[in-house]
Amino acid sequence: MLVLRDVQKSDLAGLKRLAAVLNTVNLPNNEETLSAIVDKSVKSFAGKVKEPLEREYLFVLEDTRNEVIIGTSMIIAQHGTYEAPHIYYEVSEREHYSASLERHLRHKVLSIAYNYAGPTEVGGLVVDPPYRATPDKPGKQLSYVRFLFIAMHRRLFRPRVLAELLPPLLPDGRSLLWEACGRKFTGLNYQEADRLSRQNKEFIKELFPSSDIYASLFPTRVQKVLGEVGPQTRGVQRMLERIGFKYVERIDPFDGGPHFEAEVADVTLVRRYRTVKLADEDFEREGDDVLVCYERESGRNRFRAVRTQARVEDQILYLPAPAKEALGAPKGAKLSLIPFE
Repeated sequence: MLVLRDVQKSDLAGLKRLAAVLNTVNLPNNEETLSAIVDKSVKSFAGKVKEPLEREYLFVLEDTRNEVIIGTSMIIAQHGTYEAPHIYYEVSEREHYSASLERHLRHKVLSIAYNYAGPTEVGGLVVDPPYRATPDKPGKQLSYVRFLFIAMHRRLFRPRVLAELLPPLLPDGRSLLWEACGRKFTGLNYQEADRLSRQNKEFIKELFPSSDIYASLFPTRVQKVLGEVGPQTRGVQRMLERIGFKYVERIDPFDGGPHFEAEVADVTLVRRYRTVKLADEDFEREGDDVLVCYERESGRNRFRAVRTQARVEDQILYLPAPAKEALGAPKGAKLSLIPFE
């Protein structure tokens, strides 16, 4: 069975294996960076990061039968602070007309912007290639669990939520926009800049041009990827749009990937969140497809969730025995769920 849970320090070896396979910006193949991400998450789930908006939560999806981590996803409580602002390009259109030439032109313009009290961000979604496009839908599980957790703890998060999607990248992982712009102003390659920006965004503000940039100056193939979603991320785009997200005419200043946002209160999964009480009896028939969670108040591995068939009657939840066992929930426990559809 696949189980979603909060990451543990003992998971570092499994994350390193996954990172070595993928080596993406979402899960960098760097032990020091991974260790810092895990440590921050463990403290966040335990409430040991005093300021809730400074917390970052990393979820892992474990194939319990093979005892292997097959994916991750993350929530950053607030993306954009005084110490590390949320930086993006606003995308707009400028029109120019010459009467003498009878020439009317439209230009896409990029304007750098900073947000010091930014939205909650959902990100860090990666899935081990052999598990992709399987009936268990691990990517969808990892996507949905973030909204389940946000619904459970609304007061810990901002009223708006952001998802930054990856654009088409070159086969070697480089970004066309970065090669055309960012690299020229920083002298860094894409991976170096992304790694550095996790701890220090000062170089962006100091080295990037503060004036507007006309995208017409870029090669055509660079212009085409601005605000576009990469082929491996289109499924995520469709899911986000289905639950209430929209493209907000903003892109990542490094790779040009589009930003999608929504009001938390308008996200359909959050609106359909509910709490129930676990029934004593097992459920053995076909029911509704749900993502259900049991959360303990203390101890290690306090968050566990599974996708399962279930039936709800008068706020009582009936679950199959394997799902109960995976959750580790006692009889009569309070559980949280959202539909998995």
